[in-house]
Amino acid sequence: MAKAPKVRQFDIVTIFPEMLGGYANASILGKAQEKGLISIVAHDLRQWAMDKHRSTDDSPYGGGPGMVMRVEPFEKAVKALKARRQEGKKARVILTSASGKMFTQADAKRLAKYDQIIFLCGRYEGVDARVEEKIADEAFSIGGYVLTGGELPALVMTDAIARYVPGVLGKRESLAEESHTEEGVLEYPQFTKPETYKKWKVPEVLLSGDHAKIAQWRKEHQKKM
Repeated sequence: MAKAPKVRQFDIVTIFPEMLGGYANASILGKAQEKGLISIVAHDLRQWAMDKHRSTDDSPYGGGPGMVMRVEPFEKAVKALKARRQEGKKARVILTSASGKMFTQADAKRLAKYDQIIFLCGRYEGVDARVEEKIADEAFSIGGYVLTGGELPALVMTDAIARYVPGVLGKRESLAEESHTEEGVLEYPQFTKPETYKKWKVPEVLLSGDHAKIAQWRKEHQKKM
């Protein structure tokens, strides 16, 4: 009897769960979910709020503009979501944060080994520091800029991590041909038909059929992504 594939669980905790479905359920991620290889679920943080108004934020101690997201709902969310995983399965809790360390391809490969990843999405002026200090295992940023919320970073990281789950990509060569370094991913220019468009031509070496020369050309034209 064939062994059932391991399902990687991505739980995204946010106050705007409706934002995530379009991307998560389309293309490669959507097909991977249909095959039972991964599961991406958006959870409304408000269901773990402490008061009748389902509030998840409050004014900052010490004063200042804007609101800060509270620690209690995040703590309750993580506890509830971890309780749903099977015994012995490994979980990792990630806070999306503009001040977090930069997310890399190496992180994506490493995190793909976990059975469950819980993303905690910040909003407003930030998240109570105790969420990062006491609840999250890691905090990540996806670039040197500030977004209005952590939903897009959570989707970006989910996409990158899911590609390492066996069976998600149709051709394993898609991963094998990416040249990984400690600094990032090296990729070469790609071309397809037509051979000539207007006066823009495909490099002749790619049409030669000489695999050694093509490999050398690609190596010479790699760029760090």
